[in-house]
Amino acid sequence: MSPGETGRLIAETGVIPTKAKGQNFLTDGRIADRHIAYAEIEPGDDVLEVGPGLGILTQRLVGKGASLTCIEIDDILADYIGKTYGDSLTLIHGDAVKVPFPRFDRFVSNLPYSVSTPIIFKLLEHPFKKAVVMVQKEFAERMVADVGSPDYSRLTVNLFFRAECKIVENVPRSRFKPQPKVDSCLVSITPRPAPFTVKDEKMFFKVTQVCFDHRRKKISTALKAARLIQSSDQIPYGDARIESLRPVEIAEIADAITDLGANL
Repeated sequence: MSPGETGRLIAETGVIPTKAKGQNFLTDGRIADRHIAYAEIEPGDDVLEVGPGLGILTQRLVGKGASLTCIEIDDILADYIGKTYGDSLTLIHGDAVKVPFPRFDRFVSNLPYSVSTPIIFKLLEHPFKKAVVMVQKEFAERMVADVGSPDYSRLTVNLFFRAECKIVENVPRSRFKPQPKVDSCLVSITPRPAPFTVKDEKMFFKVTQVCFDHRRKKISTALKAARLIQSSDQIPYGDARIESLRPVEIAEIADAITDLGANL
């Protein structure tokens, strides 16, 4: 698919790309080929694609010998994908943030920035072999940020706990139509055992959320406001701020709160 072909399909389908839906269509087939290759799809895999759009990834996926499900929110694009690929895939016409995900082994998607965060968190709730997502560069940098970086976030910690996450390719904005204002990245997510143990995973994720929601406050202040502790003496790193703590240190805080008998 080239910029000219993408333009033709936009005209033929009548779709009007909107910023609200993040509809910037990839036009470089070589990048699409590499996107699929990074996912390491095997015959018999169940593959989930969120937001197939005009099908630049879809047309490559249907020939992989895998069972493909696509979720598309746009009425016109859902109709186009359904008519073009028919029984070659299962189409779910709906909002991927809201509809239940089917079972899947591999996840591939060009994710709109507006739904990148909820879709990644939703993805992490499911077992899978590998995911490869196209996201805006600034979002990709949040996914793999180091401790102390302004990009270090709740997203970073959750991904680190559950998977190996790495940027595999930078994609210039010129490879999309209409052209967005920022570059993008392809990011791979491969689940692995957590690199440290926690006594209560729900508490670990809750502490992470509360502290990043109040990242400018001391850890103890944020946790007191959330009624998870009564005194800063009850936990380690109480005078620190969350951006300075490694995930394993956040786990120490969560374990200390668990030992206090706190309930969620």
